[in-house]
Amino acid sequence: MIEETFNLIIMKKVFVLWAVLAALGCANAYANEPVYEHVGESKYRVTVGDVAMTIDAAAGGKILSFKCGDVEVISLLPMREAFGSTFWTSPQKEWNWPPVPEYDKMAYTVEEKDGSLVLTSQVSERLKYRVRKEFTTDEKEKAVVVTYSIVNDANEARKVAPWEITRVPNEGGLIFFEAPTESITPADLMTFQSAYGAAWYLSDATEANRKVNADGEGWLAYKNEKLLMLKKFQNLTSSQPAPGEAEIQVYVNRGKTYIELESQGAYTELQPGESLSWTVRWYLMPDSSPVEASEGLMQKVRELIK
Repeated sequence: MIEETFNLIIMKKVFVLWAVLAALGCANAYANEPVYEHVGESKYRVTVGDVAMTIDAAAGGKILSFKCGDVEVISLLPMREAFGSTFWTSPQKEWNWPPVPEYDKMAYTVEEKDGSLVLTSQVSERLKYRVRKEFTTDEKEKAVVVTYSIVNDANEARKVAPWEITRVPNEGGLIFFEAPTESITPADLMTFQSAYGAAWYLSDATEANRKVNADGEGWLAYKNEKLLMLKKFQNLTSSQPAPGEAEIQVYVNRGKTYIELESQGAYTELQPGESLSWTVRWYLMPDSSPVEASEGLMQKVRELIK
C-alpha cells in the first residue's frame, strides 16, 4: 500500500512536470510563429487584432497599406515617387532627389527571423549603406513594430540618421504632435494651433509645396473622419538630428494630393561594418470624433505613449 501510494505521487509529479514543459514548449512555439502572411507575389501582411499592414518587398520594401478593419489610412495615390510609407537615410543633402533607388524602389530580400518579417535592401552604389526593415507585433498594445537598421558597408566611418516617410491623403486630416507652435520652422508657413499641450495642423490645399521642422517629444499623430494613427519613436534632443533635419517633419504636397508624416532618429557615426537600429511603433484605431483639436484625442495618445 505504501509503495503504491509512493508510486502514485511520483507519477503525479512526473505528469505535472510534463505538463509544465509542454506548456512552455507551446508558449515558445507560439512566440516564434510568424506574425505575417504571404499574400501574393512580393506582398506580405502583418496583422495584430483588427489592424493590418501590407508591405511590398519588390517595391522598395514600402508599406503600401495600413488598415483598421476595412478602413485605409495610407495614401494610395499612384504617384511616381510618392506613395505608401518608405525609408530614407538622412541628411537629404547627401543624395538630394530622387530618392536612392536601392532603398526606395528596388527589390528587398525577404527572410523570417524568430517569427518576424525581415527585409534587406541592396547596398547603395552611391552611399554604401544597406537598409534592413524588421516587422513584428506587440499583441498587448495592438501595435505593429517596425525596426529599421542602417549598415555601413563603406571602408570608412560615416555619419547617418534614419528617416521614415509616411504619406496620408491631404483631404480633411488633422496632424498633431507635442511641440510649441513658435518653435516650428519656417514660421508661418503652415497654420498650427496650440491646444491641450500639442501643436495641431488641419490639412489645407494650396498650389504650393510646404515643409516644416519641429523638435517633438517622440510621437506623431494623424486623425481623419474614421481613424486615429499614432507613431511612437525615440525622443531626440535638439542637437541629435542630422544637419538641416529635425525629429519631426511635415511635408504638404500641392493640391488635394498627399501629406508626408516624417520622423527621424539620431545622427550617428558608424564605423565600417557597424549598424544602427531605430524603432517606430505604429498604432491605428477607430475614431469618429470631430476632426479637431480635443482633450479626448490627447488623452488617447497619452495612454499609448506613457
